[in-house]
Amino acid sequence: MLQQTRVAQGMPYFFSFTKEFPTVFDLANADEEKVLKLWQGLGYYSRARNLHKTAQYIANDLNGVFPATYNDLLKLKGVGEYTAAAIASFSYNEAVPVVDGNVFRVLSRYFDIESDITLPATKKEFTALAKELMPDGNPAIFNQAIMEFGAIQCVPKSPDCNICVFNNSCLALQKKKVDVLPVKSKKLKVTNRFFNYLIVEDIEGKTLIQKRTAKGIWHNLYEFPLVETQEIISFDFISKVVQQGILSSYTITAIEECSQATVIHKLSHQHLHIQFWKIKVNNVLVNGLNFSDLKSLPFPIVIYNFIEKEEINR
Repeated sequence: MLQQTRVAQGMPYFFSFTKEFPTVFDLANADEEKVLKLWQGLGYYSRARNLHKTAQYIANDLNGVFPATYNDLLKLKGVGEYTAAAIASFSYNEAVPVVDGNVFRVLSRYFDIESDITLPATKKEFTALAKELMPDGNPAIFNQAIMEFGAIQCVPKSPDCNICVFNNSCLALQKKKVDVLPVKSKKLKVTNRFFNYLIVEDIEGKTLIQKRTAKGIWHNLYEFPLVETQEIISFDFISKVVQQGILSSYTITAIEECSQATVIHKLSHQHLHIQFWKIKVNNVLVNGLNFSDLKSLPFPIVIYNFIEKEEINR
């Protein structure tokens, strides 16, 4: 839960999960939709799916016994080198160095290492260096200390080097390179996508939803019928698409853009420009659902927030 999530944000979810799933067997036997629903709002939903699959693996293949070595931890779905090293050293005192952004920053500055931290070879270089520095018998304290030092003292921007205990031996400080280390050449390319959600309502007040089964963002979460476009579109465009396409078999009585609900939802690698369109039909929808029934299902948080506001206004 704490991958890509602040502790303050993750804690309520942790307590909800441990209350609902007190044992690994409870989580393993749970329906995926229930897991995703409890995860709703944390984002990066692949973490929830991986957590669920790992619980099933531990419960069914390992008889409920959690792996106790770095190499065995790496076999768990969703557990990479960083997480495996953290668990192995913190919980089992295995001498495995944890290398995260904080560790990259501290070591690159102290030793004046200009290797590009986005490259796999650099990860191996820093891991070997951290392993060499690790004292015998206490890997947990060493790993936690260097990560904490990077988080509190050797921060990314404008660290206070005057009070640093290493200011007499830090090579980056001596060479005035603190602001340029670590070297990170690649910049994340952000893709803009344009989502138009159709909030259809029939004469019984029911609406339509669908499940995102394709791989990618929000896999296995629910959403309203979607029209994805190359840019922000006009009323005339959506009206034509709706009448000639997805709702061509229904009698449309009104189309309205929910301009107050328009939002740009920023993910790590994508910016979603989301518009909501209310569409009324003078028929009964096939497989229509009451709005009140939607809240029990897992939705992306941006859609769930829209549903909550709609429910208040009804």
